[in-house]
Amino acid sequence: MASKIKLIASDMDGTLLDENGQVPPETFDLILALRGRGVRFVASSGRRYDRLCDFFSPVKDRMDFVASNGAQVFADGVQIDREVYSHLAIRRLAKTVAMFPNMHLALFDRTKSYLLDDEDKFVREVDKDLPNVERIYELPSPQVSIIKASIFCDDGNVMDNAYVLQRELGGLFTFAPSGSSYIDAMQPGISKASGIAQVMEYHGIDASEVMAFGDAMNDYEIIRFVGTGCAMANGRPALRAVADRVIGSNVEHAVQSEMRRVLESL
Repeated sequence: MASKIKLIASDMDGTLLDENGQVPPETFDLILALRGRGVRFVASSGRRYDRLCDFFSPVKDRMDFVASNGAQVFADGVQIDREVYSHLAIRRLAKTVAMFPNMHLALFDRTKSYLLDDEDKFVREVDKDLPNVERIYELPSPQVSIIKASIFCDDGNVMDNAYVLQRELGGLFTFAPSGSSYIDAMQPGISKASGIAQVMEYHGIDASEVMAFGDAMNDYEIIRFVGTGCAMANGRPALRAVADRVIGSNVEHAVQSEMRRVLESL
């Protein structure tokens, strides 16, 4: 490694988590050991901050978080950014999604999941586990701070649907396929990369000193941004193509193996 790694950022589903959607237990010891040697660990995920804290409860006070695809950023336990969606943009998104019977919109604030269709239209998948769910028939009021929006595609054709949404609403959102049936509607300029950039600035760390792991298209920006971008063997082909390295799969605990390798190199 040309530069000493000072920060490791990892996606969750399909990356850090095992085939059962759990954090392999050795991960916690690795996070603590790396922190003891001056290397910070950041969970970088489409999941909300509250859900990430549940996953990392043994070590949540010894790590940082880029949650909700960069809309929630925490460093040293301090919230250093929260990006709230424009209510006008959400109205436009809801109106557009309603044009297509195969698409179903879910909105998220800090603690709740709001479904614009009946719950049985959605499939719970990876970071779309829809915690604290509420079926709504009108959009939340402008006073509700929406930090995440996702579209479930019941035909599974996320690439075609993402293209359609980008054509309709490309000035208001960036659409990234996530998992097998969801599309994340991200605010322009807000991504895991923008979140990790804020964590880096907070700690005084350069991009060349950052290693990141991911598997899906909402990891694209961060893999391109950091000094050592690692794609999972089970990741999307486009992500593997632009990554600095392709490692093993999440089933093989490949991220944990890389964390151990960094630790041994210090």
